Order: sequence, then C-alpha cells, then structure tokens
Amino acid sequence: MKVIFAGTPEFAATALHAIVQAGHDVVLVLTQPDRPAGRGQRLTPSAVSDAASALHLRTLKPTHLKDPATQQLLHECAADVMVVAAYGLLLPQAVLDVPRWGCLNIHGSLLPRWRGAAPVQRAIEAGDTVTGIDIMQMEIGLDTGPVLLEKTLPIADDDTAASLFAKLTALGATAIVEALATLPMLTPRPQSADGITYAHKLTKAEARIDWQQPASVIARRVRAFDPFPGCELMLNQTDKLKVWSAFPDKNTPNSAPGKVIGISNASLIVACGEGALAIHTVQRAGGKRQPIAEYLRSYPIPEGATLL
Repeated sequence: MKVIFAGTPEFAATALHAIVQAGHDVVLVLTQPDRPAGRGQRLTPSAVSDAASALHLRTLKPTHLKDPATQQLLHECAADVMVVAAYGLLLPQAVLDVPRWGCLNIHGSLLPRWRGAAPVQRAIEAGDTVTGIDIMQMEIGLDTGPVLLEKTLPIADDDTAASLFAKLTALGATAIVEALATLPMLTPRPQSADGITYAHKLTKAEARIDWQQPASVIARRVRAFDPFPGCELMLNQTDKLKVWSAFPDKNTPNSAPGKVIGISNASLIVACGEGALAIHTVQRAGGKRQPIAEYLRSYPIPEGATLL
C-alpha cells in the first residue's frame, strides 16, 4: 500500500518503522519543523524526522497544510492512505480527501473517552484502569471519526505517563500494521455520543500540588505528570521540590493538609485533604531524581513542618 505518514514524536516514529517493515511503500513523511531543544536551544529534528532519514524516506516539514502547493504535492503522491500519529498540525478537509482510503489516526485512548491532546496523562490522572489504541478514520472534528480497529491495555497501579506511553507506542505500531493489512475489510464504528471526555493539553500551571485534594488524587497526578510537567511542592515561598514518586499512605491523619506527619527512611508522609501521601522520590531544582531519604540527609524537613 502507498502511504503518506504524518507524525512527530517517538510514539509516531515507532509506527513509521513498523509500517516500513511490514512492506508498505511510504512515499512521503510529514513532520513538524525542527525545534530548539536542550540547554543550548539548538534546532533539533523530531523523532519522526530522524526515523525517516534513517529509512531514506522523502520528508517534508511544513508549518501548516493549508498551502495549495503542499496539497498539490500530496495529490501527486497518489497515496492509498495517510497515517497520522501525534502529528501536531490540523489536517484541513482538502488534505483529508487526498488519499484513496482517507486518513487514519493512531489515537492513544478508547474513544470517545479522552479525545484531544493528552489522553495518556488524563487517563492516569482520572484513575482509569484500562486504555488502549484506536485506529480512527479522521474527520474534520477533533477525534470524532469512526473507529476501525481497537486494542485495549490495562493501566497498572504504578504506571506513569512515560511507562504507559511506552506500552501504547508498541501497541500503536502493532495496531496500525494490522489495520493497513485488513483495511478494505474493516467496518467503521461510529463513536458513541455518550462518555465523551476531552484530554486537555498539560501545562506547567498544573504542577503545583494542592494538599487540600485527597491523597489518591495527588498520587495519580504525580504519575500522570511524569515526565512533564512534574508535580511540585513548595518548601517555603521560594524553594520548589519536584515529586516523582508518591503513594497514598495508610495513615488517617488529623492534621492540616500539607503538614508533615511522619518521616522514615523510605518516605516523607504529608497530610492531605483526605488521607496522607507518602513521598518516595524527589528532585531539587538543577539536581537529579533521588530517594527522599537521600534528600533529607542533606536538606532535613522536620516533622510538623507545613509544605505549601
């Protein structure tokens, strides 16, 4: 099958490799323009750009897809299908109509739950126990198209956004290869009008821990926001501490939310609006992730202290 592929991060790059290995003819790769990255802010190609280069595939990095010349190029590819995975650019109707079999999206949730930009993180944050990959026929609406193929995946109690992304990345690659192999035989399933939720993009403004929340909610947010934006607490008005590993504690404290009620070799226990949170792994600004016991040896936090 002749394929145009559009994607940007590692999630998409893994799918691109799988499509090529399955024997499909990828006639063009679309990916985001190079972006500044790292401390030096050097222009860095996307993971899909690197993958396309290694596979010797023709690559285009447009800033948008409304340009008639770009759309004409897509027509000239005479592709059977376009596969889209975390591309980051909107596809106008003129582009959706280009391939013979339309455009297929590799989406990291079980639609219609978690349409939008951050389905993996929001699923963990909400306490979902299952997620998966949907291969969706794209429409002009945001993740509204019918589902062609679905693969489910349990969410483990200790899954972070990073670990769940890794599992879904592998599953997405498997699912799209299966979908392309059976595309003419797949029956589109319209999405239900019930159970629609939107996975809004994560922001740094969400990083601050709200100790008024139940410990279970805070613990899920810690996992959901790893590696970005990371949850953080304030030791005082100026000093921030990232929290990378934390779990609800069995204590039922009668203390104000944010108060340190216990310290052990493995955890710092903090009262919450409901229950208590045991913090295990932290990171100082400019430092590395470290066990809380190691941090406390250098920067003690007394029992009874109030975290902000």
